[in-house]
Amino acid sequence: MAFLFQKLAFFSLSFLQFAPHKILVQSWGPSDPTEGFISLPLNRSYYHIQKPYDLPENQRYCFSDGVHRCWVYSTDKPHTPTSQTKPRTEIAIQGYNYSYGVWQFEGHWYVPQGTSGVCIMQVFGASPPHATTLMLRVVNGSLLYYSGPVLVQDIYDKWFKLNVIHDVDAAKVKVYINGCLKCEADGRGGTSHAFKCGVYAQNDDSYYMESRWKDIKVLRKCD
Repeated sequence: MAFLFQKLAFFSLSFLQFAPHKILVQSWGPSDPTEGFISLPLNRSYYHIQKPYDLPENQRYCFSDGVHRCWVYSTDKPHTPTSQTKPRTEIAIQGYNYSYGVWQFEGHWYVPQGTSGVCIMQVFGASPPHATTLMLRVVNGSLLYYSGPVLVQDIYDKWFKLNVIHDVDAAKVKVYINGCLKCEADGRGGTSHAFKCGVYAQNDDSYYMESRWKDIKVLRKCD
């Protein structure tokens, strides 16, 4: 009973600590977050590679043996000549932009030692002044929801499974790691959303940033 009380207290404190940000940090599971969803067709034609505008794609992205490898340097140019954003090499999934319903991104990811200050996955689209509904960032070997809280520690040189569920109508986002619910957060509005993964430099970015992805899926909840 005492152990159960301590666990409940932990979850309550986690919620209260981040309540101003409307984030519930927890670790339930494992479970199957794809239950009730259908997997949509997805192949290379759905991928738009956003990379430094002055470089050919093969200098910042490759696909081999089922693995997408994205890398970028802090000194690289942005993805368009007019962009004021930091460098990135991201797989932007096109053809599945959405504005309502319940959608899910699934993929396995790997970040090598030393990569830091970088977003590796985002749900693009939100109401101003925000540009995204979700960002998952790697900082000093931990995976964070934006700049915090920490969702997973000690992530370097390991494969993880990620599931992100975005319920547009309920304005909720859930993040699962290896089938365990790690975070539930409020949405940020917006009229169009899309999934992106790779590397997108953020504050205090390392000189070299890389992430690898495989088994990427887009799913939609059954009606």
